[in-house]
Amino acid sequence: MGNNAGLYALTDEHEAIREAVREIAEREIAPFAAEVDADSRYPVEAQKALTAAGFHATHVPEAYGGEGAGAIATCIVIEEVARVDVSASLIPAVNKLGSVPVVLSASEDLKQRVLPSIAAGDAMISYGLSEREAGSDAAAMRTRARLEGESWVLNGTKAWITNASVSEWFTVMAVTDPEKGANGISAFVVHRDDPGFAVGPKEKKMGIKGSPTCELYFTDCTIPADRVIGAPGTGFKTALRTLDFTRPTIGAQAVGVAQGALDAAVAYTKDRRQFGSAVSDFQGVQFMLADMDMKIQAARHLVYVAAAAGEQGSPDVTRVSAAAKAFASDTAMQVTTDAVQLFGGAGYTQDFPVERMMRDAKITQIYEGTNQVQRMVIARSLLR
Repeated sequence: MGNNAGLYALTDEHEAIREAVREIAEREIAPFAAEVDADSRYPVEAQKALTAAGFHATHVPEAYGGEGAGAIATCIVIEEVARVDVSASLIPAVNKLGSVPVVLSASEDLKQRVLPSIAAGDAMISYGLSEREAGSDAAAMRTRARLEGESWVLNGTKAWITNASVSEWFTVMAVTDPEKGANGISAFVVHRDDPGFAVGPKEKKMGIKGSPTCELYFTDCTIPADRVIGAPGTGFKTALRTLDFTRPTIGAQAVGVAQGALDAAVAYTKDRRQFGSAVSDFQGVQFMLADMDMKIQAARHLVYVAAAAGEQGSPDVTRVSAAAKAFASDTAMQVTTDAVQLFGGAGYTQDFPVERMMRDAKITQIYEGTNQVQRMVIARSLLR
């Protein structure tokens, strides 16, 4: 077991960020959350508010015009947005997911071309790894890229790409050497205007309806040769390293939606009366609320530990990131389900936010590696 003692401490700056984001979330994002969900529309209000305050991509290094915020600060931003609307929290989260491969592995020239527009809020970036037949088994991908003179030519389809229809840039994994398996996969940066590239229609989803999820189509999509991220054949390694840094952000989303559901349940059970007392006076209800709070606290700490582990180059970052993502998202599903229960019949209606939170929480157990895959990752690390 690695020793994660003393791995992080929350600073006054962290608390100031939380307060600032919470204020923006309550004022500019929460009022539109129900409508965004009901109409399956992109949360433009959230994007404007987050970009204006510099919270849309806090992780981009200062060298590229970004805030250069630490991993915990970025998790706090995502957590506080997810507390009122998980769809909106995907703006900072996916900007990080899409750009971390560039930050980790791209040439200086490519970084300069891509990152400043994201830092400025002029563009967003999505991440193209999954395919219909290559979800958990990402190395089985079929999208191909071949070098032709001064260009790479991509062919294939990517599936379930978050924020695809609103992004300018895409980090895309494709097979460049089919003989080499995972070591034959390369990473590329594709722009929305590149010839042969198209974004498909929006998926109809259970939750996160404000975040457009689409397929990406590459039909002899031609990009300049220098848009490869790192050396050819290193793309899958870059993808796996990226997840070490981004799984905690999914954990942060999960913690946020769980906290939002608990806050709503506490307020509702104190207010609602049955059998002549507040519902919150019943010990069975109190124990449910206590369990919800304990699990959220544990999940939050684990997420921050994982965020810090990535930043400090901890040897057990892969295991702790997988644990944070799986534990926090399982917690979110349990807490939001219990919140619906505590609201009773009212919780099952769209008059209250907890049914949306329950639907939104479900995806955190699935994307960026299903929780079954996280358990495989943890076990492999323990048994090595």
